[in-house]
Amino acid sequence: MTSFAWLQLGGYFALLVGLGLPLGHYMARVYTGEAQLSQRILGPVERVFYRLLGVDPGREMGWREYSLAVLAVSAVSLVATYAIQRLQGVLPFNPAGLPGVPPLLAFNTAISFVSNTNWQSYGGETTMSYLTQMLALTVQNFVSAAVGMAVLAGMVVDAVMAGAAAAVVPQSRLPAPARPCAAPRRGARPRRRGCA
Repeated sequence: MTSFAWLQLGGYFALLVGLGLPLGHYMARVYTGEAQLSQRILGPVERVFYRLLGVDPGREMGWREYSLAVLAVSAVSLVATYAIQRLQGVLPFNPAGLPGVPPLLAFNTAISFVSNTNWQSYGGETTMSYLTQMLALTVQNFVSAAVGMAVLAGMVVDAVMAGAAAAVVPQSRLPAPARPCAAPRRGARPRRRGCA
């Protein structure tokens, strides 16, 4: 490698390390709802989408509902990515006039990009139109990563909440103490299990 390549590599590494801590702190504030700047800027847009979709941001999801939501987002993404590839021959931004992607290749590529593995078994611009690359594949690069981060955030919240619940259990939730064993009466049934 040339000295310029080593300099580029070192600069890239320094940039990653330098941005890691502040971005990590920011993401922690986003996940805990403390990121005030992003709330002021994006909050109004977010509230419009909540109203349009009928979402109550104050209501928490259980794990089953959360899992179904993640699967639904992934299913819609899969169908949309597959459809765009299959229909690219009749869609705009296809100056090379490429036909629709064959069914198995379109399905393989859709699964790959929705699952964030991004395995590619096609020849870039010789198979995919500009629209397919922009609207299907590039969007999935972000959406599939966002789904993964949402799943991670949900798992962390569940783990933290489970740990907090185990650490602080209200007295009302503790099991009632066992009744002391009474002395057996004449002709009574045998004693309960655990009684001496």
